[in-house]
Amino acid sequence: MLKSAIARVGAFVLVTVAAATSAAAQAPEPIRYLVSFPAPQTHYVEVEATIPTGRQPQIELMMPVWTPGSYLVREFSRNVEAFAARDPQGRSLTVEKTRKNRWRISTGAAPTVTVKYRVYAREMSVRTNWVEDRFALLNGAPTFVTLVETRRRPHEVRVLLPADWKQTMSGLPAMSDGEHHFRAPDYDTLVDSPIVAGNPAVYRFDVDGKPHYLVNVGEAGVWDGARAARDLEKAVREAVKMWRQVPYDKYLFLNMITESGGGLEHKNSTVLMTNRWSTRTRGAYLRWLSSATHELFHAWNVKRLRPVELGPFDYENENYTESLWVAEGITDYYADLLVHRAGVSTQSEYLQELSAHIESLQTTPGRLVQPVDMASYDAWIKYYRPDENAANTSISYYTKGVVLGALLDAKIRHSTGGAKSLDDLMRVAYERYSGAKGYTSEEFNALADEVAGPRTGTRAWLASAVESTDELDYREALDWFGLTFRDSSSPAARGWLGATTRIDDGRIIVTQVRRGTPAEKGGIDVDDEILAIGDFRVRAGQLDNRLAQYRPGDTVSILAARREELLRFDVTLGPDPPRQWTLDVRSGATADQQSHLNQWLAP
Repeated sequence: MLKSAIARVGAFVLVTVAAATSAAAQAPEPIRYLVSFPAPQTHYVEVEATIPTGRQPQIELMMPVWTPGSYLVREFSRNVEAFAARDPQGRSLTVEKTRKNRWRISTGAAPTVTVKYRVYAREMSVRTNWVEDRFALLNGAPTFVTLVETRRRPHEVRVLLPADWKQTMSGLPAMSDGEHHFRAPDYDTLVDSPIVAGNPAVYRFDVDGKPHYLVNVGEAGVWDGARAARDLEKAVREAVKMWRQVPYDKYLFLNMITESGGGLEHKNSTVLMTNRWSTRTRGAYLRWLSSATHELFHAWNVKRLRPVELGPFDYENENYTESLWVAEGITDYYADLLVHRAGVSTQSEYLQELSAHIESLQTTPGRLVQPVDMASYDAWIKYYRPDENAANTSISYYTKGVVLGALLDAKIRHSTGGAKSLDDLMRVAYERYSGAKGYTSEEFNALADEVAGPRTGTRAWLASAVESTDELDYREALDWFGLTFRDSSSPAARGWLGATTRIDDGRIIVTQVRRGTPAEKGGIDVDDEILAIGDFRVRAGQLDNRLAQYRPGDTVSILAARREELLRFDVTLGPDPPRQWTLDVRSGATADQQSHLNQWLAP
């Protein structure tokens, strides 16, 4: 019996080892990149990629045309030049460009080929690349080509730094042989892991045993990194408290202090861009902190809990979804809310920010034209390419998403007597749909109904709010929290034209005319140059003061130049639009309403 058992165990071990050896033999070889900056002042990064061929006579390589989180085809391959390939013996191989972002290489059945190319990197945005003599920001999509294949393949990156650069920071796992050497388990991870190289100031703090890094490029003795790290830690703790778990091993805030703006989420990092003076004024600092918290929140909402359409990614075509109001709008709702819950902003400051979103929504004519689900679907052709008519025909899924987040939160709290909130909905959605599956818009609506209670009408309300252009009703939320809208309009009765203008070399140029304004009714158009009101010249900086001399209902004759032709427009001025969307606590709020407000803002 004992000998027989030993024999069976030995046979099992042999089979297991053989299976493991076979699996290892079948595991795909990694693509290996060497990234260097021989002349960073020229804004170029050079990439050398060693690519396994499987001894196929031809292979095809691809570069993405867009990057996840920024829904616009950006044609990254336009910055690629000097693309060439050689075999292991150094012989040149034939390269044929088959599409705008694809290259076919005749391998000669060599086991690997080495591809070299240069990427011009001088676009200061969170989605693209920037290289200069002091630092580099590399995003995966505009930098790295990969094989056109469906299998999951590791990708390794070694960064060769200029002599006076000391650090590389990335969410990628570092390999054991050096801090400038990284390994991604697949191409999706490589695309999702930007790299910063140079000499940044780094601040570490730990939350739930997980290291977090604020990586500041360009502090210049002005930006207060220590303060930002302290307040950022508070916001991270509130996010973890809300979600009740940490889904990453480490997290990096790659904060580029480069006089630009924006933020882009990644699985365990974000790229932020800001002004060097952002920590010097209260409003600018809170906006930066909110932006950083927004991108952190994406580590749960979007990078793991996602619309079903956003993964696996098709990097060569648009990936359409109707749920960006959840992915981006609800994320933005929580950005300001978590900053407030962290004790960094006051109640008044939080309500002021939420009021600004509501006012932006309610004063945008496009809210009556485009439902927010279609704003999401059309992001690829509208949101990132706004024109002078955009406000008349479209709405931001960020803006309406924030407002819907607040109203949905209030509805769940009201329907459950304060027992549940949007926090609960997001946590249940995460448990049910995070990972490979993703959720449909119908599933998210049904889940809202489930959390709020199936007889509350939440699902039908949400579907209408998302799929129609009906005006939103704020009464339930205002009553539950004991809030009211205060009219903060200027008491002065002055004439209002309703055209947005800019000063261009001393000329007053119309940049936007919204529907229903006196300017639109009077025939004034975008790009018209306003020269005079009546028979009197109006110079740069004088338009508002001159209009203030008139009252609503006055008809004025405006002289304008359109494509060098002088035209007269009779315009009947209107009153300044009322500012009636400022949230304030009701003077007679009940004890229950005060309790509801406190539970919302400081749960």
